[in-house]
Amino acid sequence: MSNKLKILVIRLSSIGDIVLTTPLIRCLKQQANAEIDYLTKRRYKDLLISNPNIREIFCLGEGSKNTLEILRKKEYDLVVDLQNNFRSLKVRLSLGLKSYVFSKENFKRYLLIYFGVDLLKNHIVDRYFKTVEQFGIKNDNQGIDYFLNKDLNVEFNINQDYIAWNIGAAHEPKKLSVTQISAVINQLDIPVVLIGGITEKKMSDKIISTTHSSNVYDFCGDLSFEESAYLIKNSKMVLTNDTGMMHIASAFNSPIISFWGCTKPSLGFHPYMPNEKSEHIIINLSKRPCSKYGKSCRFFEKGCIKKINSSEIYNTIIRLLK
Repeated sequence: MSNKLKILVIRLSSIGDIVLTTPLIRCLKQQANAEIDYLTKRRYKDLLISNPNIREIFCLGEGSKNTLEILRKKEYDLVVDLQNNFRSLKVRLSLGLKSYVFSKENFKRYLLIYFGVDLLKNHIVDRYFKTVEQFGIKNDNQGIDYFLNKDLNVEFNINQDYIAWNIGAAHEPKKLSVTQISAVINQLDIPVVLIGGITEKKMSDKIISTTHSSNVYDFCGDLSFEESAYLIKNSKMVLTNDTGMMHIASAFNSPIISFWGCTKPSLGFHPYMPNEKSEHIIINLSKRPCSKYGKSCRFFEKGCIKKINSSEIYNTIIRLLK
């Protein structure tokens, strides 16, 4: 194609889902000779701001009527809707353009969660690419993109071996407990940085107060997406629940140890093409997920992930560090 196509990609939320669109963004730009604009929610804009494969980012939210008016004037050739909900439908209808729409495969997820029948057998990134297979776009298998601002600086010595531990998650049943995390840290000699949002601050305070290690550094609630990614990128290893920062970690080369209880890798949201030393630690109470997003657990109110043995976590860390 000699003339550049103008494509609008829609993915409104959330952190992990947006980060996981970056392989498709890259391939759309390169293989379709396209200019890519991106529509998301304002609070997720910073996830994409440094991505050179995206020309312009638009935000849906307050003043969305003006956003739609701006988008109509952009004269796009087509829309790739990776959100596929009522709000993205409204955008598509407003623009009136040829659209490729992501299939959520809800029925297959239902079968997996409630009957243990796995018909998904692929990663969400593969499903994103399936959305545009008729357009001829192929996965280049180059993994996740996450680009950092070169001027980033966090007050922590990254010129040492350390572990980045992402303690947050969207829902309580997806999180390891303070007890589990503290028990592991108390056995480690390597420095550990705690990463999470402001909602994890109480949890990180408890972890600090229940460990006797002087090598724990609490950054929960203090860092932007990019600053957290900066610490993750320079770490020796990343420990993480099933959450958005896990997918940012998969863009870098550090091994990832991910923890799974109410959600399972079989849902297709595990780290995508991470370092070859990466491993999942999965509670073995059931092979099927308890719920789609990890909001509820069929075994324990606070989540079966809290039954993962701290010794298993510690031993996995030591083995991979060696």
